[in-house]
Amino acid sequence: MYAIIRTGGKQAKVREGDVLSVELIKDTETVAYTPLLIVSSDGSVISDPAALKKASVTAEVIGESAGPKIDIFKYKNKTGYRRRQGHRQKYTTIRVTGIKVPATKAKSSKAKATESTAAETPSAKKKAPKPEKAAAGAPDKEA
Repeated sequence: MYAIIRTGGKQAKVREGDVLSVELIKDTETVAYTPLLIVSSDGSVISDPAALKKASVTAEVIGESAGPKIDIFKYKNKTGYRRRQGHRQKYTTIRVTGIKVPATKAKSSKAKATESTAAETPSAKKKAPKPEKAAAGAPDKEA
């Protein structure tokens, strides 16, 4: 089972036990996310927003790290304008501990009966042939 979560303006595909770096999260030991999409191991997909509000992805904070240093240098020729700046993004490393999915409701017996009768009678799905239309501007040929 995996889930798509949103964290720090980005989306990530996570499974239970995955370790990933997200933008800095301050002063917490555990984090809970509301997933955007859940795909279970049997291939069923949960994408209904109402069902996803009840689902959650929990993770524990492992530590903090810093990304690569980015050098910013602005320069304009012949004017003496030079500016130097640097940046190093901070990240939090998390480990996904669980994906909780709400219990799915079983289909009603009426819906099951409709599906089974539709599967048994494939001729019910056939459409009646459409009548042919005469081409625009062509005279009718009745001989």
